[in-house]
Amino acid sequence: MAYAATAGISHPPITAPPGVLALQRALLWLAGASCAIVFVEPSPYELVTLISCILFFATGVRMRLVFIPLLFSLIVLNVGYSIGSVPFLDKPEVVNWVFTSWYMAITVIFFAMVMSDDTEARLDMLRRGLIVGAMIASVSGIAGYFHLVPGGYELLTLYDRARGTFKDPNVLGAFLILPALFALQSVVSDRFGKAFRNAIAFGIISLAILLSFSRAAWGGLVITAAFMLLLMVLTSRSQAQRSRIIVMALTAAVLAVALVAVLLSIDTVAEMFKQRASFDQSYDEGRFGRFGRHILGAQMALEMPFGIGPLQFHTYFPEDTHNSFLNAFMSGGWISGICYPALVFVSAIVGFRYVFLRVPWQRAYLALFSAFLGTVGESFIIDTDHWRHFWMMLGTMWGMYAAAERFRAAAAPPVNAGTSAI
Repeated sequence: MAYAATAGISHPPITAPPGVLALQRALLWLAGASCAIVFVEPSPYELVTLISCILFFATGVRMRLVFIPLLFSLIVLNVGYSIGSVPFLDKPEVVNWVFTSWYMAITVIFFAMVMSDDTEARLDMLRRGLIVGAMIASVSGIAGYFHLVPGGYELLTLYDRARGTFKDPNVLGAFLILPALFALQSVVSDRFGKAFRNAIAFGIISLAILLSFSRAAWGGLVITAAFMLLLMVLTSRSQAQRSRIIVMALTAAVLAVALVAVLLSIDTVAEMFKQRASFDQSYDEGRFGRFGRHILGAQMALEMPFGIGPLQFHTYFPEDTHNSFLNAFMSGGWISGICYPALVFVSAIVGFRYVFLRVPWQRAYLALFSAFLGTVGESFIIDTDHWRHFWMMLGTMWGMYAAAERFRAAAAPPVNAGTSAI
């Protein structure tokens, strides 16, 4: 898989009339924006990606050799889920879960193929759409939390935590990390006007992450932002760029601390913050707590090669797995349990190869790669296997791998006639 992902690409990029290109890019913007509205099923994201698939296949999209390992892994993963679901096909929720898994796999291949051509422009439109979607979700969550919308508190919050246009506050917080990183990049590297606008966006998104009271999202934002900024410093082309990134990052950190201090002066926020920041949550501790279930579930996985079936873990334990890697074993047996981490970790390892490659979309790639790694880490403590934005990031990264190889091949100096390559 790693070899195929980094193999040279000789096919020329697909071209299309300007009107078709504009429509394709607009659909990617819409896909990014609709990714933030998932409190109904099927969500707008499913409908937009379905329409986009039809349009792109009708106007020209290419399955490249580098995507064959990705396609094979996704098929094997979902075959395992399908086999595990056989005893429970009379349960609509299980059938829906399996169909959703297959559809997420389709979106991975779709984004991989789409992003391998016209990469810079398409990625920029997807980035813009994600930021717009994040603003919608963030403003909704903030408005609901502070009772700014009549009747909105019950709709836009859950367990006294902001959830915005999502079903779960944890998913809201996780989704907002990538748009937050995109906005932060602009703050530390763009001209004043654009940086100022994105500073406002970053502040609103960060506030929504805080009010989601998701510990994983809090830590995820801090860690992924620090990692991304480090990569930006290491890949900067000049000392002036590096200095600005460092100064602006420190300024943003100080302002963020000040924002948190102001919010903690509100009693309800401070009380919930203290409760959520504690590491002795009842559902984390004990034999059947989050981490206890991980150990017991791992023991079951070794003894049950076909797993226990999708959505069945809670019939054995008080709650779900809250671990995507364990859930793959439980839902699809050894087939999915081996395939899922292989797919995720190989994708991450391959991704490191392109961090320092100077391509036109390098800055956006650093944000996306950082957010992807953060989600992989979060997968150890929460179920991320049906998060739309996770599969979007995975497919987009593979498309960027293919585009980066083609860019590198085009930039390589020609081999002199009479010189043999070894």
